[in-house]
Amino acid sequence: MAASSPRPRVVTNARVFAIAGPAMLANLTTPLLGIVGTAAIGRLGVASLLGGVAMAALVFDSLYWLFAFLRMGTVALTAQALGAGDAVERRAVLVRALLLAVIIGLALIILQMPLAAAIFRVLGGSDAVRAAAETYFFVRIWSAPCALANFAVLGWLVGIARAGTALALQVAINLVNIALTVLLVLVLDYGVAGAAIASVLAEIVGLALGLGLAWHFAGGTVATENVLRRDRLVRMLAINRDIMIRTAALITAFAFFTAQGARAGDVALAANAVLHNFILIGSFFLDGLATAAEQICGRAVGARDRAGFLAATRRVLGWGFLFGAAATLLFLLVGAALIDAISTSADVRQAARQFMLFAALAPVMGVAAYTFDGIYIGATWARDMRNLMIVALALYLATWWALQSRGNTGLWIALLVFLAARGLLQAARYPSLAKATFPRKD
Repeated sequence: MAASSPRPRVVTNARVFAIAGPAMLANLTTPLLGIVGTAAIGRLGVASLLGGVAMAALVFDSLYWLFAFLRMGTVALTAQALGAGDAVERRAVLVRALLLAVIIGLALIILQMPLAAAIFRVLGGSDAVRAAAETYFFVRIWSAPCALANFAVLGWLVGIARAGTALALQVAINLVNIALTVLLVLVLDYGVAGAAIASVLAEIVGLALGLGLAWHFAGGTVATENVLRRDRLVRMLAINRDIMIRTAALITAFAFFTAQGARAGDVALAANAVLHNFILIGSFFLDGLATAAEQICGRAVGARDRAGFLAATRRVLGWGFLFGAAATLLFLLVGAALIDAISTSADVRQAARQFMLFAALAPVMGVAAYTFDGIYIGATWARDMRNLMIVALALYLATWWALQSRGNTGLWIALLVFLAARGLLQAARYPSLAKATFPRKD
């Protein structure tokens, strides 16, 4: 079937927030799941159980974050197919992503024993905490194929500009998880295993709903030969590989920040953990704009719409700086009160106030990093994004090394340098990549 002729589309604020708005709401509702899970296990009255579940949940957050390319890459490739008017390729992108998600998920299940041994050896913890963490891990790992497939479905829905539907699906998964956690942990007394079973069942329910929605919006089937086209498979794998390496570098940066904070002492570690919430809150909004950039820029690339691509870049960056500046101003005004609300320790409160300015600056310093990530993903400039992330990581580590005598202050300065460097490097590379992607016709 021949692709229909793509038509340029005007990039308006409404288009940006039709995608960014639901993405922001999804980011804001997700922490509710962690709060309910923590409260349910906390009511069992055993500290080791709470510590074990928190440790194992962190493991899954990091593990699944590493495979977030299943969402980001799918958004980009789907949006490009949408912009090109290629309905067959839109469907094929989803099937390829689902196949890759299932393969990775099954590999994680097969490797669960050595994976758990390596992870929990590094994390340490008491015997009781480790036992609880392993109980949770060995149950929840069975959700891996469905959880990763949900990444693909969510990314595909955003890619076809159904961000509201993606939000509804994500909220449904979280609500099912919350309800089952309360039922299995507090009512049926399944303990830690109950919390893990709730996550497994929620991912299964979510995938069933997601596949139903995908079938509805796909508008047809796709032939095996289209799914297994070698050139498309190679391109998808290359893009996903580069996004994965980029994400691994990002995880490394934040893991290093946590590790160095721990070396500075328990109070500094706790203060950094409190202030990390400032970064997370800011990222909820900036990630939403990055998601909008992934879809709109990807669609413009597929349509060969240079004007639309440049307009999307300007709008997303403009709104990003507005949200980033607003978040920074908010934290400067109410940061002390927020610190007091999070921690009751006088020492931690004092230490957090000492470094609050750095955390407050993180949103505005990170605007370009977040938004250009979305632009680069949408344009599938994954190799350049990977390389620039590695350079930014090197600058981060070099800055920390130069300032390590200043302790936690030097660590925070290095983190801000990392955020700024990511954005500035991508901004500097952007003009040449845009020129190559949209060559002017003489």
